Amino acid sequence: MRGLVAVILAVITATFCSVVSNLPPIGEAGSAPNRHVTPTYIERSAEDTGSPNIVTGVIIDYRGFDTMWETAVMFLAGLTTVLILTRNPVGRRLEEDVAEEGAVIK
Repeated sequence: MRGLVAVILAVITATFCSVVSNLPPIGEAGSAPNRHVTPTYIERSAEDTGSPNIVTGVIIDYRGFDTMWETAVMFLAGLTTVLILTRNPVGRRLEEDVAEEGAVIK
C-alpha cells in the first residue's frame, strides 16, 4: 500500500513540475491574461465600477462574488473548527452535571 501511495505521489509531483515549467514567465506581455483580461480591466474599470482606483474596482466589483464566497468558506471553516473543539465528547458529562448530582469532583 505504501508503495502505491509513493508511486501516485511521484506521478503527481512529476506532472506538477512539468506543467509549471511550461508556464509563461510572470509579467510576460504576450501571455493570455496580459493580452485579454488586463487591457479590459484597465480600459473599462472606471466606467464599469465607478471607482477611479483600478485595484479597488477589480477586487470589489469584478471579483466580488469570488471574494465573497472565499470569505464565506473561511468563516464556515473557522466556525466548524470552534464547534468541533468545544463540543462535549459523547459519554462524558460536564462538571456542572456531576456536581448537581452531589458527586465529589476531584
